[in-house]
Amino acid sequence: MNEIASQGQLRLAYLRWALVTVPAIVFLGFLSGQLANSGYANRWFAALDKPALMPAGWVFGTAWSILYVLIGLALAIVLHARGARGRGLALLLFLVQLVLNLAWSPLFFRAHQIGSALTLIVAMFVVAALTTLLFWRIRRGAGLLMLPYLAWLVFAAYLNYEVGRLNPEAETLVAPALRTQI
Repeated sequence: MNEIASQGQLRLAYLRWALVTVPAIVFLGFLSGQLANSGYANRWFAALDKPALMPAGWVFGTAWSILYVLIGLALAIVLHARGARGRGLALLLFLVQLVLNLAWSPLFFRAHQIGSALTLIVAMFVVAALTTLLFWRIRRGAGLLMLPYLAWLVFAAYLNYEVGRLNPEAETLVAPALRTQI
């Protein structure tokens, strides 16, 4: 026997990475959305004109949950690929795109900066595309897992652009505060 680790041990090592990366990324995405008060419950967002292709609110939560699971699995694959050429740069770019991703919701929903959010999502796409390319070179499966994320970022950038186009004064729009009478 001249193997360092059996196939079963290698699969188990990947699963251990995935048990950390997937919940961590899903939690960070959830936390970003909650802190930003993202979604249709946000009074500022609810007051905006939406593009015709704007999905229902539940679609965003479902899509992002699935995408965070996929990119968490892709990250686990690359983390598991010890000694792979370009792994360090791929991991660094992954972290950069993740930080950009987590910053988008607060910028858009909390700060109401639609133009800046569009610039951010374009930057996020570029870094995520480079990350996908590097992941692909390390492990093809990791690159494949990133492709739905890239497609969603294109769609999200379109929605961001359209919201800005349909609401040129959106950054100054402030929904009235809730008032209760006793």
